[in-house]
Amino acid sequence: MDLKISMLFFFAFLISTTKALDPCASQSKGKDLSVIPIYSKCSPFKPPETDSWVNTIMKMASIDDPKRFKYLSSLGAQKTTSVPIGPGQQLFNIGNYVVRAKLGTPGQQLYMVLDTSNDATWVPCSGCTGCSKTTFTPNTSSTYATLDCSKPQCSQLRGVLSTTCTNTGPTECLFNQSYGGDSSFSATLVQDSLILANSVVPNYAFGCINAVSGGSIPPQGLLGLGRGPLSLLSQSGSLYSGVFSYCLPSFKSYYFSGSLKLGPSGQPTRIRTTPLFSNPHRPSLYYVNLTGVSIGRAWVPIAPELIEFNPTTGSGTIIDSGTVVTRFVQPAYVAIRDEFRKQVNGPFSTLGVFDTCFAATSEAVTPAVTFHFTGLDLTLPMENSLIHSSAGNLACLAIAAAPNNVNSVLNVIANFQQQNHRVLFDVANSRLGIARQLCN
Repeated sequence: MDLKISMLFFFAFLISTTKALDPCASQSKGKDLSVIPIYSKCSPFKPPETDSWVNTIMKMASIDDPKRFKYLSSLGAQKTTSVPIGPGQQLFNIGNYVVRAKLGTPGQQLYMVLDTSNDATWVPCSGCTGCSKTTFTPNTSSTYATLDCSKPQCSQLRGVLSTTCTNTGPTECLFNQSYGGDSSFSATLVQDSLILANSVVPNYAFGCINAVSGGSIPPQGLLGLGRGPLSLLSQSGSLYSGVFSYCLPSFKSYYFSGSLKLGPSGQPTRIRTTPLFSNPHRPSLYYVNLTGVSIGRAWVPIAPELIEFNPTTGSGTIIDSGTVVTRFVQPAYVAIRDEFRKQVNGPFSTLGVFDTCFAATSEAVTPAVTFHFTGLDLTLPMENSLIHSSAGNLACLAIAAAPNNVNSVLNVIANFQQQNHRVLFDVANSRLGIARQLCN
C-alpha cells in the first residue's frame, strides 16, 4: 500500500511539474492575457506550408499587408462612425497575433485574432458552413441570446452592411460581410458573456458566423479593440476604463510570451506618451501625429502634409496591430529609403516587398531609424528595423511603400516595428505610450 501511495504521489508530482514547465499551458494572470504570433508552436493554427519564419513574414508582408492596407484606406467611405462588423467592402486579411479568450457560460475557449483597427468581435458558430472545426456552440451557453432588429446594436449595422432588417421588429439581425478580397461570411448579431483572463464582460455583442466562403477568415474569430461603439473598450464600460496595452513578442517567439493588459491597473507609470487623435473620416483607427523620421543623425526631408494628422483630409499616421511591416505613402518612403541608402554600403537588391537589401556583414554599421511623434521619439532597435533573408546573408530595411493599387493617404506603424515594446492605448485620456520591453 505504501508503494502504491508513493507511486501516486510521484505521478502527481510529475504531471504538475510537466505543466509548470510547459510554456503553452501557462495561464493568464489578473486582467492580463497572453499573446502569441499566430503561427507559433503554442498556436493551434499552422502555416499554409512548411517554411522558415522569414519566408512566412515575407509572404504576409507581400500578400496580406496590401489587402489590409486597402481595408484601412476604405474606412473613409463609411456613412457612420459606428462600424460594428466592417465596412461592407473588403476587409483585411488574417491577423498575426492571437489571444486566448472564452465566450459563453460555461466559457468556451477560442484563439482570437487581436485587432486594434476593427471594432467588433466575431466568431464562427456551430453548424457554420465552411468554418474551421473549432467553433462557438451557442446552445450550450446559458447566457446566450440573439439581438433582433429592434436593438440599438443592430441599428448601427443598417446603412453600413446588408442586413435582413426591413423594420425594427423582433426578427433576428442577420447580415452579410465580404472579407479579404476572396472571402465572405454571413452572421447573426448576438450577445453572450466574454471572459478575458479573470474578468467577465456580460451581454457582449458580437457576430455569430453562420457560413463562410473563401479561406481568409480567421479560423476562431477576431477580438475587436478599435474605437467604435461595439468594440471591447466601448462594451466593457468602466471595467477597463478605456485603457489597454500590449507587448507583442517577436515572430521568432514560440510561446505565450507577449501580453495584453486590460484596464489602468498594472500599466507602466513611467512611459513617454503622444496624443491620440480621432479622425472623423476613419473613426475606428488610432491616429498619432508623426512629425518626422530621422536616419542616424540626419532628419529625412519629408513634406509635413504627408505624415502629420489632418482631420480634414483623413490623412496621417496610425498605430496598427494587424499590418506586418510599417508602410509610408510613396514620396515619404522614397525619402526615407534614399537617406538610409546614403549611410549604408551597397550594392542594394530586392527581396519580396523590400527594395533596400544589402550584405548582412554591413549591418553592424547601419544607422538607427527614429520615428518622431509629438512628445515622443521611438528609436528602433536593429531587430525592429532590419529583417534578414532565410539564408542570413542579406539584411533588408523592414519598411516599405504603401501598395501601388491603393489610393491611400495613410502611413501605418506596423507590428514588426512594435515588437518587444509596451504600447499603451489610453483612450480615456487621448494618449498613446510606447516603452521598450522584452516580451520574448
